[in-house]
Amino acid sequence: MAADAPAFTPVNLLTGFLGSGKTTLLRRLLADPALARAAVLINEFGEVGLDHHLVERIDETMVLLPSGCLCCTIRGELAQAIRAIHGKRERGEIPAFDRLVIESTGLADPFPILTTLKADPVLRHHVRPGTVVATVDAVNGAFQLDTHVESTRQAAIADRLVLTKTDIAEEVAVAGLVARLRHLNPDAPILAATEADCSAATLFAQEGSGPDRSTRAWFRRAFRSDDPTLAEAPGGPEEGTRHGGRIRSFVVTVDEPIDWTAFGIWLTMLLNRHGDRILRVKGILNLAGEQAPVAIHGVQHLVHTPVHMRAWPDGDRRSRIVFIVDDLDSGLIRRSLAAFNRVAAVEPQR
Repeated sequence: MAADAPAFTPVNLLTGFLGSGKTTLLRRLLADPALARAAVLINEFGEVGLDHHLVERIDETMVLLPSGCLCCTIRGELAQAIRAIHGKRERGEIPAFDRLVIESTGLADPFPILTTLKADPVLRHHVRPGTVVATVDAVNGAFQLDTHVESTRQAAIADRLVLTKTDIAEEVAVAGLVARLRHLNPDAPILAATEADCSAATLFAQEGSGPDRSTRAWFRRAFRSDDPTLAEAPGGPEEGTRHGGRIRSFVVTVDEPIDWTAFGIWLTMLLNRHGDRILRVKGILNLAGEQAPVAIHGVQHLVHTPVHMRAWPDGDRRSRIVFIVDDLDSGLIRRSLAAFNRVAAVEPQR
C-alpha cells in the first residue's frame, strides 16, 4: 500500500440529471485544496467524451469511461477502472490520492454504482462509499422530476443536494423546488451552488463529524424539530406525500422497544423482496435492552453498518424510520413490521 494512502479510499459519487451542472460544479471543486489529492473518474454517455476536458485537469489520476452508462452497460468497466487506478497507486505509478470522485452520466441510477463498490470482491476491501452529491437544475428541475424517474431517484438517494442556476431561476420556482426536494429527501441538506458553504469539505467529507453527531443532525433535519409530535402533523413526513406520481416518503413509528434480531430478519426480508423500490431507509431505533438508540441507514438493497449513538437526541423514545419508496404501499411495510414485532413480543413466553 502507498505509505500515505488511506486503508479504505472513500468514493464520492457526483450525480444529477442531464444539464444540471455536474461538470461545472466538479471543475470548481477540483480547484479546492481539499481535493488536491483526489482522483476523478468521469462517465459520459456518448461516442466522444468531452467532460474530462471541461474540468480542465488532465493527469494520471483522471479516468474517462465513455460510450455507456455506469449504472447499466459498463458496470464491469467501473470496477475494472477503480481496481486499475488503485493498483497504479499501490505500485507508485501515479501520484497518491486519498479520495476518488465519480461523475456519472445524467441518466445514471446511483444505486447500481454504489452496489458495485460493495459487491466487487476486490473493491470492498479497498474502498468505501462516501457521500452522494446530486445537482438539481433550479430552472428545469421540477419538470425533470415530473418526467424522468432517473432524476427523482438521484435526488432521493443523495446525501447532499446542490441547486444550480439559481441566479437565473424565478424565486418562487426555487422555493417550490426546495420544498419538493425537502419532502422527497428530508435527510439531505440543500445548498445553492453559489453559496460559500458549497465546498468540497461540505459536500464530500464525512470525516470529522462522527457518526453520532451526523445522525443527530439528520434526525433534526428529518423531523424539522425536536418536538416529536411535529412528525405527525398534517403535511409532516408521517403523513407521506407523492412526487412524480410514484415516489413518496413516510415515517413508520413504533412505540415499544424493538427486538433487534426480529428487526434484522424483517429488514433483510423486506429489502430482498422490495429493495428495488425502497430508495432509502433511515431510522433511529429503540432496541430492547439498550439505553441509547441505534441508527440504521440503507439504500435499496444496500444496508450500512448500524451506528450506536451515545444518547437520544430528544425526549421521544419511540423508534422512527423514514422510508423513501418508489410506488410501494406504506401499509404493507407497517403491517409486516407490526407482525414481526408481535411475534418477537410473544416468543420469550414460550
